[in-house]
Amino acid sequence: MDFKTDFKPLTVQPQEIEGKSFEMITEELGEHPFTDEQYPVVQRVIHASADFELGRSMVFHPDAIQAGIAALRGGQSVIADVQMIQAGVNKDRIRSFGGDVHVHISDPDVMEEAKRLNTTRAIISTRKATQAYEGGIYAIGNAPTALLELIRLVKEGEAKPGLIIGMPVGFVSAAESKDELRKLDIPFITNIGRKGGSTIVVAALNAISIMAMKS
Repeated sequence: MDFKTDFKPLTVQPQEIEGKSFEMITEELGEHPFTDEQYPVVQRVIHASADFELGRSMVFHPDAIQAGIAALRGGQSVIADVQMIQAGVNKDRIRSFGGDVHVHISDPDVMEEAKRLNTTRAIISTRKATQAYEGGIYAIGNAPTALLELIRLVKEGEAKPGLIIGMPVGFVSAAESKDELRKLDIPFITNIGRKGGSTIVVAALNAISIMAMKS
């Protein structure tokens, strides 16, 4: 089979590829309701997904960006629902401020307790995390049950996140969990509907960490 083609890429330089991609996103997105500090997050989400509908569906608490920057600069950690976020996020930038990225979904005590209570590991890992990390950034891209549990703990005064980035993907409770998140009066970043995922949350986190690095 012959895979030869006359097509040649516009560039093979990583920074040029990213820069050209951002230019194309800005041109295609056109007018939008996002503020100057929110737009870099939306831009990176679209860049990671090639999904303009997803980008347009994003919703920000008015204090979300500044809260995220303050949390990182204050040495707070990121608490993720799954290892995919931990693997994808730029940990060096977070660690440069004294924080780190933590995931508890596969901890032996979490697995044992979830089995004992006949519930999801995501719920138990969220409970464990909120006991250890006050003021951190909670990043949820996979498990709606983790987001719903975090919302419950916030309402009951048992959890005090600095920022919630809640964009789980899926069909069962994904959209509904984000609907509930938008009702909270604490800093959050989310989107409307079923779309989302770990890659999207990583894109949002990386955008905020880049902003945090700037003076």
